[in-house]
Amino acid sequence: MRIAVMGTGAVGGYFGAKLAAAGHEIVFIARGIHLEAMRRTGLRIDSPNGEVRVSDSLFTNNPAEFGAADLVLFCVKSYDTETAAKALAPLIRDRTVILSLQNGVDNPEKIARVWGMQRTFAGVVYIGAQVAAPGVVVHSSGGKIVIGGVNGGDRSVALELIERTLSSAAINCAVSQNFGKVQWAKLLWNAPFCAISSLARADTKQILESEGLKKLAIACMVEVQAAARARDVDLPQALFEETIAFSTGLGSFKPSMLQDLEAGKPLEYEAFNGIVVNILQQAGKAAPVNKCFYALLKQLDKKSREEATR
Repeated sequence: MRIAVMGTGAVGGYFGAKLAAAGHEIVFIARGIHLEAMRRTGLRIDSPNGEVRVSDSLFTNNPAEFGAADLVLFCVKSYDTETAAKALAPLIRDRTVILSLQNGVDNPEKIARVWGMQRTFAGVVYIGAQVAAPGVVVHSSGGKIVIGGVNGGDRSVALELIERTLSSAAINCAVSQNFGKVQWAKLLWNAPFCAISSLARADTKQILESEGLKKLAIACMVEVQAAARARDVDLPQALFEETIAFSTGLGSFKPSMLQDLEAGKPLEYEAFNGIVVNILQQAGKAAPVNKCFYALLKQLDKKSREEATR
């Protein structure tokens, strides 16, 4: 298949490399010094499962250099969704399908508004990985993708094709018929742990070892649960314990937002905390924890961007 990776960060780089190793024709779309390094020496994945190098694929910032794709792995940060979705135009043909591998619960709908629901699908990713240096992705754990349609529903031919393509590249992939719950369950983790890790400069182990920070994380989860309920998604209390247990298993892991903060990149506070605040406000309910996180992260993001331009 002809596959485009739109946004070659840790997630796009890791899964794109797996697909390239399986023999698919891949274009890695990126920018900045990361792109420059990949053009010079290729993409390297350092993993406990072994090193993977990709050197014979196309590395570019211009989708038109690749042309029509069968599958697009959409891996840009949430704040770039609308702009990047429009930039997909050179890649799209009648049978092209798009798989969003982004954090947050509303990005697939944004893509679908541009390219339609019939070709837009979403995946929730469970992976420990980061861009350790330009052209180098370090994979530490996980690598599973759960996929579904924008509005859930029955399995489609396109969804089956995505599942087969990923699975045949030794990617742990599963289709969910209750994908909305999967998305919100991931936000149950992202909303508290990304915010707290960035504000306290703490990894997951340090958060869980602090009684105060752990209680704060749970208070944030309560608000995420309420926002999900306002969208007709039930997150049972047992998911709280599962989320804490999952976090314990991560050890000294740095959530994606903390990685972005340390790299001087913009933060995804709108997708993680802002959406919880907005949904609960629309429902006439308060979200004091997420509202506090949102305000603090917005200021931190502004300061970080100012420092990065100096």
